[in-house]
Amino acid sequence: MKSWVLCFLIGGFTPLLIFSQGRTSRGTISGTVVDADDKMPVMQATVQVLSPADSTMVTGNVTDMDGKFSLNAKFGKYLLKVSFVGYKTIYKDVEITRQKPRMAVGNIDLASDAIMLEGAVIVAQAPEVTAVADTLVYNSSAYRVPEGSALEELVKKLPGAEIDDDGKITINGKEITKIMIDGKEFFADDPNIALKNLPVNIIDKLRAYDKQSDMAKATGIQDGEEETVLDLSVKPGMNKGWFGNADVAGGTHDRYSAKVLVNHFYEGNQFTLIGSSNNVNDNGFPGGGGGGGWRRQNGLNTIHMAGFNFATETEKWHNNGSVNFNLKNSDIRSKSASETFVSNTSSSFTNAKSMQDNKNLNLTADFRIEWNPDTTTMVLFRPRFQYGDTDNETKSNTYTFNQDPIYSTDELIEADEQDKLTELVPEENIINTIIRNSLSRSNSLTHGASLMYNKRLAKPGRNITFRLYYNYTDSKSEQFSTSETNYFQKSPEEQLEILNRYITTPTKSYNYSARVSYSEPIRKNMFLQFSYNFQYKRNKSDNSTYDMPNGWTVPQGLAGDIDGVYNNDLSKSAVYDYYNHQVDLSYKWITEKSQFNLGVSLQPQHTELDYKKGDLDTVSVRKVFNFTPTLDFRYKFSKTSQLRIDYRGRSSQPGMTDLLPIEDNTDPLNIKQGNPNLKPAFTNTLRVHYNTFNVDTQRGCMTYISYNNTLNSISNRKTYNETTGGYVTRPENINGNWNIFGMVGGNIALKNKKYTINTFTNTRYSNMVSYISSKQVTTNSDKNVTKQLNLGERLRGTYRTDWWEVSLNGSINYMHSRNSYQESSNMDTYQFSYGASTNINLPWNMSISTDLSQNSRRGYTDASMNRDELLWNAQISQNFLKGNAATISLQFYDILQNQSNISRVISAAMRSDTEYNAIYSYCMIHFIYRLNLFGGKQGGRPPMGGPGFGPHGHGPGGYGGHRR
Repeated sequence: MKSWVLCFLIGGFTPLLIFSQGRTSRGTISGTVVDADDKMPVMQATVQVLSPADSTMVTGNVTDMDGKFSLNAKFGKYLLKVSFVGYKTIYKDVEITRQKPRMAVGNIDLASDAIMLEGAVIVAQAPEVTAVADTLVYNSSAYRVPEGSALEELVKKLPGAEIDDDGKITINGKEITKIMIDGKEFFADDPNIALKNLPVNIIDKLRAYDKQSDMAKATGIQDGEEETVLDLSVKPGMNKGWFGNADVAGGTHDRYSAKVLVNHFYEGNQFTLIGSSNNVNDNGFPGGGGGGGWRRQNGLNTIHMAGFNFATETEKWHNNGSVNFNLKNSDIRSKSASETFVSNTSSSFTNAKSMQDNKNLNLTADFRIEWNPDTTTMVLFRPRFQYGDTDNETKSNTYTFNQDPIYSTDELIEADEQDKLTELVPEENIINTIIRNSLSRSNSLTHGASLMYNKRLAKPGRNITFRLYYNYTDSKSEQFSTSETNYFQKSPEEQLEILNRYITTPTKSYNYSARVSYSEPIRKNMFLQFSYNFQYKRNKSDNSTYDMPNGWTVPQGLAGDIDGVYNNDLSKSAVYDYYNHQVDLSYKWITEKSQFNLGVSLQPQHTELDYKKGDLDTVSVRKVFNFTPTLDFRYKFSKTSQLRIDYRGRSSQPGMTDLLPIEDNTDPLNIKQGNPNLKPAFTNTLRVHYNTFNVDTQRGCMTYISYNNTLNSISNRKTYNETTGGYVTRPENINGNWNIFGMVGGNIALKNKKYTINTFTNTRYSNMVSYISSKQVTTNSDKNVTKQLNLGERLRGTYRTDWWEVSLNGSINYMHSRNSYQESSNMDTYQFSYGASTNINLPWNMSISTDLSQNSRRGYTDASMNRDELLWNAQISQNFLKGNAATISLQFYDILQNQSNISRVISAAMRSDTEYNAIYSYCMIHFIYRLNLFGGKQGGRPPMGGPGFGPHGHGPGGYGGHRR
């Protein structure tokens, strides 16, 4: 059957490929449009091919994000016209012939139109956000942030942008995976380095868009592997010479912070050196974004980092890379209370307190080397190196009950330490108590590289690409642990269980792949792409478990004569070999306004697992065939209005160990079983995105909808043991897991442009299914379905003048949750915030920033969760020295000392409330020094009014600024 399908596809497309070999009478004109002063690419410049006889347009388009263009036309002589607002129009004679069908005109320099710029500076105010095709462009000068703020504070204010507690950035529901500067990668895949260290005062614009993969960029054909990036452009004049910031701060409660940033930019080359050290979780100026909300900090963190980033370019070479060192020490104290639904009439309740001391060290080096020996060839080499070392120590006390104990975690621990727990809670309601200490150490070394070669052949659109990839990881981990468990519902002889263990697990992983791709134009604006990829992966691990003697403690480790007894029943080893053949076939149709992609991926796989555990010694072999369809449709109504619809189906296989008929009881309270009857899961993802923007009124709207549905989702079926409080977990195929997300964002500038209104509305509906029961054999009647609806709205109104900005803001989030197991677990909760923020530029080079917000929660059954927090933060700054090169600022965090640190998580099987330690209320004094040694125009610090405002502003993003 599989062979028949492959033969049909190859046979069906062969005539088209043969037909396409006929001679063509058309050629291609390509080039790059750049700013004549700073050599940066000019985005969305108009490029037209004109008839030399009467100047009528033959064809035309606009430049892409890199300033590049490519136009098809019949053989002949033409006049190439390049124009953009604020620049002088360029005309160039071009000719394409049968002997030379591809003409590369190279860089086209656009010079600023001084007359147009001079007449427009005063009247322009920078719009907050504009939309160009599928790119959102935010103007930094339209947002006021406190003096000395880092990029994170600016991103918080962007319409539709959110930064969660882990630093993950989402814009209009799409995660930002990379931050770039002027189109070049900045510290590879770690956006947090830019968020925490780049000062706002160097940023001109921020662009959010889907960046093509290296393969798609080389071939010109979409492969569906885009990643959403945030691309920053440096203010005009700052891309020549040296500039940087040094920031040193000290505060109450022994808080400190220090940062240094040095940049050297010239002729498209970038060099950046970064270093920082702080123990304030580097949360920036609090309340940035003005929306209030519940910002959670997980413990007290001390972070030391240093990094170097570079990007260089010549006519044929484009190189960039980074080296980053990070050391993080975390002191995390947490208290939690959770409820797990074990049947439609009963629940398991757990209270826990833990203390963690974690040390994590990471060193990463990432490079990208691109060589273009001619206009038709590209060679791309990407090596990567990473070393990691962790040392995590945890101490915890856990209490499990069959009824809600009512008392707090602190009260339960205090009673237990005095042997009075049964006086507080009846013994028949106590399932178990656990005291656990553990120390985990691990280190890993990873190195890998990819090499890609792309050749554009004689016919426009015809490409051949070769790609090689390898990755190797060598890791070692060891764990020391002691646990003392009291089972209150067992007999006295079985009540106490003490486990002292040492586990070591060395692991080696190999990953190799080779790919060849070929694309062929079959007729005007139509392309076929074929690719074949072979991948081999090997993973080898050897887990050795030792039982340590009674009286042994974790700090003793393996010191002295201490020796454990090898536990053959719990030790295991596995060798995993994976072979994958992937055949991709895609069709692409492109017109001036639309783009349509249709593709299919066929993946025959062969997997072998050699597994040993105790007396079990088995070799498991699996052969599967995966099928993945893709569809992508884009339509441009205008340069600032676009609709995009894309669908992707994805097949995923269960893990090999999940298919083995074995039981792993290393943790007696979390026993895992295999399931040989697991089926592959298939996920459907549909996304719709629409945006429009009116440049004249500076009003825009963005809409995004996504739908995910997983068939045969590989999830867990849990069986609860009412006597021990433990679970037996078995993977199962479960249907019914799906979710839909939608958002609408709007930006409205009122008539005089001083007033702006931003609104962001989002909704998510989730259907979550799980199986959990206290019965030994679970059935469909034990299925628990949690249906959850989340509605959110954020609204901000802003008034700006040359010296003052004030914002009124509000947000509300409503959650409606229904549980099929227990109606008592149904919830209708609200979290709402409202407040104001202001930034005032005073005479004498002084500025004041402050924000005040009221955060409230309602609808929780636990009264302690229904609370109000009035948060007030403030900062006063004074600039001094020549050119305002230095700043002293005094910052006050949580002046009213009201902020808490409680979070709630809800799933189909449980709900949990957790409180972490944190220091919110403190004061810090900062000294900031700016180094600006520019070799071009606009050197020095902007005036107090801020760039883009008043007669002294240069107006980036307005009519007088650079537009790239």
